[in-house]
Amino acid sequence: MNILIKNIGELAGITPPGMLRKQGSEMDEVTSIKNAYLLAQNGKISGFGPMTECPGAGRGRLACDIPEPDGWEIMDAGGGMVLPTFCDSHTHICYAGSREQEFIDKIAGLSYAEIASRGGGILNSADLLHRTSEEELYSQTMERVKEMTAKGTGAIEIKSGYGLTLEDELKMLRVIRRIKETTSVMIKATFLGAHAIGRGYSHEAYVDLVCNEMIPAVASEKLAEYVDVFCEEGFFSVSDADRIMSAGEAHGLVPKIHANQLACSGGVQIAAAHDALSVDHLEDTGEAEIEALRGKRTMPTMLPGASFFLNMQYGRAKEYIKAGLGVALASDYNPGSSPSGDMRFVMALGCIKMRLTPAQAFNACTLNSAYAMGVSDTLGSISVGKAASLIITKPLPSLAYIPYCHQSPFIHKVILADNTVI
Repeated sequence: MNILIKNIGELAGITPPGMLRKQGSEMDEVTSIKNAYLLAQNGKISGFGPMTECPGAGRGRLACDIPEPDGWEIMDAGGGMVLPTFCDSHTHICYAGSREQEFIDKIAGLSYAEIASRGGGILNSADLLHRTSEEELYSQTMERVKEMTAKGTGAIEIKSGYGLTLEDELKMLRVIRRIKETTSVMIKATFLGAHAIGRGYSHEAYVDLVCNEMIPAVASEKLAEYVDVFCEEGFFSVSDADRIMSAGEAHGLVPKIHANQLACSGGVQIAAAHDALSVDHLEDTGEAEIEALRGKRTMPTMLPGASFFLNMQYGRAKEYIKAGLGVALASDYNPGSSPSGDMRFVMALGCIKMRLTPAQAFNACTLNSAYAMGVSDTLGSISVGKAASLIITKPLPSLAYIPYCHQSPFIHKVILADNTVI
């Protein structure tokens, strides 16, 4: 299906061809056209411009010598904005059940680390997932995908990590593969067997299991693109992370890492040494971490939803940008520390709690988060040749209104790259 969207109040998030991420002062820039139109052919953006040049408004022909739009799907934005869909580069949405009892424990004063030390947290999710059938796990995960898509997300990275045995990690990744095959959303899979030490294993034995059995099995079935490690005290050390990322790389998996959520762990430095695609969390960082990421492909990715839910400090995004780096924001949607996949709320937290400008937060939730999941060549901005994965908003006064009025409904339609309209 070919689509013409006309009467766009503002077409925002335009980037030149080939721009894969924004860094430093570039994050302050959101290029837009007011009173615009956009063309999409076969799921890709084929043209856009001011309404004075729109087909049927004096030009006579569409871009690329396509005849007048007989048979095209014509959508009237009615003065609403058109934006690229959000990209969520860090989620754990393949899980079973919920953990609201831990929510009550947090209210009573227990910390995330204290709950984990008592055998709760990730291990609770692993126990429940083990008892859940693959079909039921697929059903629950797909409901979360639909929820996120309705809120404007068009690309989702999904991690394993609630299996913690070879069989259950593979079960999770097979569910993620099925999600990828049955949804219109772009899905990327990450192997996170090193999320916690599985029950019944010593630390050393479990790291051996991850490196010697899990990673080869994941690679053999081509179940994941990335390998990840939760590098924190009480979970996996820097040397563990080095070994696990090296094992993943040897089997063709691109490294990512959880680092510096609870303390400065050295995870940022080892991620930089491996040229990881992203380093995620970064609630507790200093100048050494910023310096370690200079000149690297690694995207600093911050997860303000977890800071909000756990009542913890937020990442120093402004300082990263001031130092010339880019920043991505993601939801960390998971049952224990961030049970929400609303990227509009993530954008708002970026502004309200991290003091990002609306432009910076928007770029962090679109192009840079697409980069952090390896898809910014096709998603995350408005550019000819990119996927027509779009949000049509209700008429809004400005881009800043989206994080400012962060609970008011703002979406009119979501269009995914296969022309699915929500």
